[in-house]
Amino acid sequence: MKHYFHPTSRAVTTDWMLKELDAPHEQIVVRAPAGEQPEYRAINPMGKVPALVDGDVVITEAAAICAYLADKFPEKGLAPPAGSAERGTYYRYLFFPGVTLEPLLSFTQLGVDINPVSMGWGDMLRGMATVESMTPAAGWALGEQFTAADVVFGGALALFGGFKMMEFSPKVAAYVERLKARPAYVASHAGFA
Repeated sequence: MKHYFHPTSRAVTTDWMLKELDAPHEQIVVRAPAGEQPEYRAINPMGKVPALVDGDVVITEAAAICAYLADKFPEKGLAPPAGSAERGTYYRYLFFPGVTLEPLLSFTQLGVDINPVSMGWGDMLRGMATVESMTPAAGWALGEQFTAADVVFGGALALFGGFKMMEFSPKVAAYVERLKARPAYVASHAGFA
């Protein structure tokens, strides 16, 4: 597998996932801005990182890469079994950060005058209530077992909090601190203070 990466991008999330799995791969650092590099745009026409190439399969988008990797290495236990009741909850944790939370926080931070409810993102009150309800008081997103849901959801919370896009409640802050204590998180986020 080849992991296309830049240390100040969302590829930190997929790097963390690869480290949690201890998955053999080649890490290829893509110079910024990746979008101006024709050879990389042949892999990802969006010109952004991360991308994962596994044989003939090309996966882009951090959550999709994490889901793919969790399924590729089922023995590591980073995803609930397909068809299980937990799988639906797992998908929610994978997709809520990028599909709903990031657009809501980004447009709010930029002061763009839109109706976030009609855009499908809700509003800040609903967004933060959802984060609070999804954040575990103890353990991990799906209970005692750490999964890719924690990498994607928890990693997004850590990122958004680090950029002051959201404030943490004590419960969210404690969850983010549990994540940051994981050796794979520390190793993958070494470039971030």
